[in-house]
Amino acid sequence: MKDSFRNVRMDSLNKKWETAIHREMPIYSRGNDLRSEFERDYTRLLHCRAYRRLRHKTQVFFSPSNDHACTRIEHVGHVASVAQTIARYLSLNEDLTRAIAIGHDIGHAPFGHSGEDILNELLSEKDGVASRPKRFWHERNSLFFADYIETLDDPDGIKKTLNLTYAVRDGLICHCGEIEQAQTRPRENAMNLYEIKRPGIVQPFTWEGCVVKLSDKIAFLGRDIEDAKMYRLLDMASYRQLREIVMTTLGRNNKGFSSRRSGRAVNTTVLINDFVVDLCENSTPETGLQFSENYAKFIIELKKFCFANIYNHWRLQEFQRYAQNVLETIFRTLMRTEPFAKNGQLPFNANDYPSLAKPFEEWLICHSNYKKANTTKNLREFLRYDTPTIFDVNNSESFKKCVIEFMSGMSDNYAIQAFKEIISF
Repeated sequence: MKDSFRNVRMDSLNKKWETAIHREMPIYSRGNDLRSEFERDYTRLLHCRAYRRLRHKTQVFFSPSNDHACTRIEHVGHVASVAQTIARYLSLNEDLTRAIAIGHDIGHAPFGHSGEDILNELLSEKDGVASRPKRFWHERNSLFFADYIETLDDPDGIKKTLNLTYAVRDGLICHCGEIEQAQTRPRENAMNLYEIKRPGIVQPFTWEGCVVKLSDKIAFLGRDIEDAKMYRLLDMASYRQLREIVMTTLGRNNKGFSSRRSGRAVNTTVLINDFVVDLCENSTPETGLQFSENYAKFIIELKKFCFANIYNHWRLQEFQRYAQNVLETIFRTLMRTEPFAKNGQLPFNANDYPSLAKPFEEWLICHSNYKKANTTKNLREFLRYDTPTIFDVNNSESFKKCVIEFMSGMSDNYAIQAFKEIISF
């Protein structure tokens, strides 16, 4: 109900407040900043390069040439809009909600969840066998990028890591909404976030993080169906199936879903509005954030429909094979540089691989112990990076992780461009 979460919102009266606003390092102050701690996190994420690249990363349809197809940056905007609407109605902290939402996918791989699975297979493969548990998952990678990779210039022009608050960092790694749960509520205690080993098993630390987790689910269902209609992936049988899902879960006379038009009325605006209203009307701090029983069933059936008719459509599966070829080719090419990196000289000809040569070497300089041969300059200082050394070029496992993380930051278009350079003569 309206304002029902006012007493549990993340503010200075909340017992978790000091933990929530904690940063690993003190952050500089201009002396005239009007923003809250979480507003500062929002703008730091908004200005980082990983966020900008989301405009050319897959949501469902790979590297779309159609300007109206949903990309990951649009999806993030939808999540932020949904989450902020819910937070405002329930009187939760809108600044915190918006910051988590805007950054939740900065660690996503190119080519969507297919790219994520491909990078996980490459990283997990040991002696030709995939090892478990899952080693690359985008929720953890969003936290990793925020903590170690993404940088902003401080007032002296030095590039430093984002240094976000604990509550926002926690929201990034805990935003997975793929696991079905009857209700969602935050955990009580803070923890080392890198001890989380699988997506979806740990609840967020704040109610605001829980809102983003559910908003992620709300945002994509209708939008994916809308794109599938645009690309003519759905036939009349699919529309009949949609109509049947609406009628069996929400009822024949449900407002906004008449039996005559229910199949075509399942669109972004209808779904988002009804999901948000249902969630707000059925949630309390005592029972948790939850949908009504009918809408919970509707979400489950709608996700099944999307997997059967969209995500596993033969056209998307064909592109998944192409995406696998693209990423595996780039991976093998970069892994061939391992012995050369130890000696400070990559075997790339910048004219042959203009998309890979300079960016990958700069990545090594900024994030590893790589030292370019035949130079007396400290290139990290020359490039004005104050970043931690997180990869060891002398260790094969660390170097592989270094390559995978570099690839995870690629947009679809950049990966395809690099692939074409590699295979062109």
